[in-house]
Amino acid sequence: MRFGKRYHNIAIVMLSAIGDAMHVLPVANALKRSAPHLSITWVIQSVPQRLLYNHPAIDEFILFRRRHGDGLFTEFLRTAHQLRRQRFDLVFGLQTYFKAGLLTAALRSSMKLGFDRVRAQDMNWLFTTHRIPAHEPQHIQDQYLEFLQYLGVKTYPVEWNIVITQQERQDQRRFFELIQRPVCAIVVGTSKPQKNWSASGYARLIEVIERDFGYQVVLVGGPSAPEQAICEEVMRLSQVKPMNEVGDDPRRLMTLIDGAAVVISPDTGPLHIARALEVPVVSLFGYTNPKRSGPYKKYQDLVVDGYARFPGEDYAISMEYQPEGMQRITLEMVVEKFELAVRKYVEAQGSRLLGMRIK
Repeated sequence: MRFGKRYHNIAIVMLSAIGDAMHVLPVANALKRSAPHLSITWVIQSVPQRLLYNHPAIDEFILFRRRHGDGLFTEFLRTAHQLRRQRFDLVFGLQTYFKAGLLTAALRSSMKLGFDRVRAQDMNWLFTTHRIPAHEPQHIQDQYLEFLQYLGVKTYPVEWNIVITQQERQDQRRFFELIQRPVCAIVVGTSKPQKNWSASGYARLIEVIERDFGYQVVLVGGPSAPEQAICEEVMRLSQVKPMNEVGDDPRRLMTLIDGAAVVISPDTGPLHIARALEVPVVSLFGYTNPKRSGPYKKYQDLVVDGYARFPGEDYAISMEYQPEGMQRITLEMVVEKFELAVRKYVEAQGSRLLGMRIK
C-alpha cells in the first residue's frame, strides 16, 4: 500500500532545540509532498515552536513546557493527558532523550518508529514499536531522512520552507535600511561552552570586518547565561562597538539572519537557520564534527575546521568530541573564510543590497 493511502495523521516527537528543529523540517515537508492530505502534529518545546508556529507543513503543535511553573512531573502528566486525546497512524520518535521517550510512550499509535538500538540513547528503543535499520555515521540531516527512506517516501528535494510574515518583513526592512551598510551577523556563543570560540578572537574579528571590509557587525543569539556572558565580554574587548541584538525572540533572530549578507556562527541553532534560509554562513567547528553537524550540502567551503588536528586531516564522520578543537581556530582562519564568503557568495551573486536580500 502506498504511503499516502496508509497514513492520515502522524505525530513527530522532537522537543528541542532550534538546530534539531531545522533538521526536522525537511522530514515534515517531504511527508506533506508525498501525501498533501496528511495531518502532522509536532510535540515540541516553546522556543522552537515560537520559531515555527506558522510553518505550512505542520497542522498542530503540542507544547511541552519544560520550565512550567507547576513542575516537571506535573508538566509530563499534563502533556501526556493531551497526547492521549487522539490516535495517530504513525509516530516519529526523532529524539532519543528519555523524556522524549516517555512522551512517545504516551502517544496512542500502533506504529512508533524510532532509531535502531545502537543509536537510541537513554533506552529510547523501549518506547518504539518499529526501528529504522542501523546505519554508519552520517550527517544529522541524513540521519533524520532515514525515517522517510524506511517508509519509501522521496527525500529530495530537501526543503525547509520557512515563512516570514508581512509584518516581519516590514520590521526587517526598517532595521536594515537604517544601517546603510552590508551586515555580518555573528553568533558569539552557545549554551554549551565547549563549542565557543574565544571572546578575544571575536573581538579582533569584529574589528577586521568593520574596518577592513566596511561591514556592520550585528551580534545575534539566544538568552542563555553563557551566551550573554561571552557577548558582554566581546563587547568589552572590541575597539569597535557592534550592534548587540542578542535576545530571546527566535522570530527576530530569524529575520536578522535572513537579512544579513553573511553569518558567522559556531555549532548552534542559528547556523542551521542560516543554511535553511540560504544565507552564506561561516561556521566555526572544533568541539563537534563538521561532517556530521555542519551546514548541510551547502557552504561547506566556509567551514573553519578546528576539529581537524592538523590541516587537511581526513577524519571520519563521528560523534567523537575534540575538547581542544576550538582552540585550534585562529583569527586568520576565520577572516580567510569570511573573505571567501564575501567574494564567492555576496559579490559574485549580487543578491544582497545594504545587507538585506532583495525581496
